[in-house]
Amino acid sequence: MAITEDAPPGATERDPARPSGDRQGERPDREGRSQEGRRLSSPLILTMTLLLAVLAQSSIRGVLGTPLMQSWMTVFVAVTVQALPFLVLGVLLSAAIAVFVPPSFFARALPSRPALAVPVAGLAGAVLPGCECASVPVAGALVRRGVTPAAALAFLLSAPAINPIVLTATAVAFPRSPEMVLARFLASLLVACAMGWLWQRLGRTDWLRPPAHGAHEGATKGETFWNSVRHDIVHAGGFLVLGAMAAATLKAATPATWLRTAADNPLVSVLALAVLAVLLSICSEADAFVAASLTQFSMTAKLVFLVVGPMIDLKLFAMQAGTFGRAFALRFAPATFALAVAGAVVTGTVLL
Repeated sequence: MAITEDAPPGATERDPARPSGDRQGERPDREGRSQEGRRLSSPLILTMTLLLAVLAQSSIRGVLGTPLMQSWMTVFVAVTVQALPFLVLGVLLSAAIAVFVPPSFFARALPSRPALAVPVAGLAGAVLPGCECASVPVAGALVRRGVTPAAALAFLLSAPAINPIVLTATAVAFPRSPEMVLARFLASLLVACAMGWLWQRLGRTDWLRPPAHGAHEGATKGETFWNSVRHDIVHAGGFLVLGAMAAATLKAATPATWLRTAADNPLVSVLALAVLAVLLSICSEADAFVAASLTQFSMTAKLVFLVVGPMIDLKLFAMQAGTFGRAFALRFAPATFALAVAGAVVTGTVLL
């Protein structure tokens, strides 16, 4: 005779129609609680940071009240406040041109002969404002539309350096040295055209990867415009803050004897500011105010800083490699750096 017992309460067979429904239902709950915990962690961290700042306010006030920090804050705020309006205006105009001026306009406007197209494209940078963040994708669009690469590269180098916003900012940053505006214009245009002609003469097609279509293609012009503005404001604004911090540190914290030693040696001062321009990666609408704050250095060294920065820096190298390929960037960047330094030194020696 078979003996049967009632199954204990938890040992009953699961409904085959939903073998693991409860577990699957519990998993999103656990994930939701985990995500909620992660979301709550940011306000908690912010609150703890504010509490620590309040508790340590006397120490912070003491540090900020020292003469060194007062000098640092003065330079930092001065550079940032002076440069920010030009940066915002430059980003707005650059985004408007990149979105609303079709690349076919450039293709129709440029001469068919590459030797003539290079200087015309270089001079176009003086008419159409654009920061370096926008000049790389615009140059890529020009190449896609059939513009000769030499002319597109000349525009890429000249647009961030000689456009009206940059030249106006330079005049404001150097009110007693109007010759700096002319020197920056001539040196930057000379280097841009020289690099275009150099590429036309020595460049190879297998070094230049065909640019891909832009990330914003398919979106409306309004969406593309505001997305570009938001990206460039955050991107360029961050580099402006870093540049202002570096200028303030050089001005306030670096021993005066070190700066004097570097500034008194023409070769060292030129190379130092050229490398500094590459490392800081400041937007061209704001770099003149950083250069003007480096009062220990000669005008020629400052001109090198202003010519090199808009043509080659860390962010530009990354953007050029992403748009045209790594093989292109590894050849184009060193040649641009050397030519920019040489062109700025020659121009500065003659005009400054």
